Amino acid sequence: MSAQYTLLDWLVFASYGAILLLSGWWFNRKRANSSKDFFLGGNSMPTWMVAISVLATSQSAATFIGGPDQGYQGDLSYLATNIGAFIAAFIVSIFLIPKFYQRKVYTVYELLEKRIGPKAKRRSGLMYLFGRVFASGARLYMAAIAVAMILYGNINADSVIVATLLLALAGLLYTVFGGIRSVIYSDVLQSVVYVSAAIAVIWCLLTLIPADFSTILATLNEPTPGADSKLAIFKFDLDFGPSGVFNMASVLTGFVLLNIAAFGLDQDMTQRLLTCKSDKEGSKALLLSIVMVIPVMLVFIFIGLLLYIVYQQPALMNSDGAQVVQEFNGEKITIFMYYVLNEAPAGVKGLVSVGIIAAAISTLNSGLSSMSSVIVQDLYRPYLATKNKHVADTHFVKAGRVGMAVVSFALAMMAILCYFWQQYSDMPLLKFALSVMVFSYSGLLGVYFTTLFTNRGSEGSVLAALIVGFMVTLLMQPYMIDWLLPESSRFYLGFTWQLCIGTALSTLVCCLGKAQLAQRGQTAVGAEQV
Repeated sequence: MSAQYTLLDWLVFASYGAILLLSGWWFNRKRANSSKDFFLGGNSMPTWMVAISVLATSQSAATFIGGPDQGYQGDLSYLATNIGAFIAAFIVSIFLIPKFYQRKVYTVYELLEKRIGPKAKRRSGLMYLFGRVFASGARLYMAAIAVAMILYGNINADSVIVATLLLALAGLLYTVFGGIRSVIYSDVLQSVVYVSAAIAVIWCLLTLIPADFSTILATLNEPTPGADSKLAIFKFDLDFGPSGVFNMASVLTGFVLLNIAAFGLDQDMTQRLLTCKSDKEGSKALLLSIVMVIPVMLVFIFIGLLLYIVYQQPALMNSDGAQVVQEFNGEKITIFMYYVLNEAPAGVKGLVSVGIIAAAISTLNSGLSSMSSVIVQDLYRPYLATKNKHVADTHFVKAGRVGMAVVSFALAMMAILCYFWQQYSDMPLLKFALSVMVFSYSGLLGVYFTTLFTNRGSEGSVLAALIVGFMVTLLMQPYMIDWLLPESSRFYLGFTWQLCIGTALSTLVCCLGKAQLAQRGQTAVGAEQV
């Protein structure tokens, strides 16, 4: 199986390549000359642009490929998770974003230095970096797999490695000179590209299906006699297992925590909110991004619903119901990639290809900027301060660019490691890597809840809380359960419930630490102000 491109597809590629070159030059024509400009965009970015950038950061090539798979195998219940996102956004807007602007921080972890101490900031920053290398590297790997399939017609090691390096280099060149400003501009452009590709696919599928829209909806509402509707959004069953992560109990607990961490504690997303003119504009951008996520998410899931009609409803399609073999070079692929590689019409195949690349570049750019800011502001700048070295502010701009190059290399190496691990090991590294931010979030949530709402916490208890949050989440993974427990005693929890338990335990551990006596007078005030 290989993708056969037509002249129209290659014209789409050429057009996108020209857009990348022109926009890259345009976005980077004005170089950032100060650390505030490089890391915070001079606090001058328009609210609507920041909102789209937050949207793009929350999406990825994994979403581009996995969203349709959710619709194909499941229903619309994933949309309900936005209720948790709205609740989390209000909490972050009240308790965190105003503090970030009040303290004029470059990274979210600087708040911990004010309240607990410099080691708390460094350790939380390192926990973020650890999780982000795994998470962003794995997403880069997934994008490289898709790009290798489409461009080279195989997923051999050399093809995947070349695709990985090309994506990493493109992301680096796009952002290295303009900093976060270039990232936000790029996110807007890449979002338009991949959403346009998804809409084009929907149009093609609707044209392919020999039925009107009302018949399609009726079929999705009752796929087979007595079957559950694929249009269901709200689920009220109480299921604590992996299959129940989209029920309302999970939405109102684990997804609230997940989004608090993503919006307020993860530098990858929060950095965009810090580029606005004020905390109020940052809060507006956050809420607007969630409003925009809903239709975008619906577009990708709806692709999967239409693919279900095409491949699982032969009576409606007037077909013989031939079996779909979701394999490529012996590896299982998603139904969306099967459609793109085999049946997408000329032009659309090329547009989907550039859509996957656009989603990958957007995700990569986000990681480069946010991780570089943590390396420079939370690790490198304090290190120079301990050596009593006074350097010009422009030095940190150069350091930020070097940091981006280092991060780009690290993510590429992580993506390549994911490939070889998947090929030669039975250990589920990819699943671990894609969910590893939850491992980091458990400890970070515990640390910040302690910082915001209590007078407790010390540098030692912060370290212990980060470790406990990570280890508790790790021990609840299915592969660890299978290894540690006899078959009769095994239980499996959805990742949202894992996050709830990990956060609760890490909060208790962090609260065991007492503020230093020298800081007690400031701590009570800190609990109110931070």
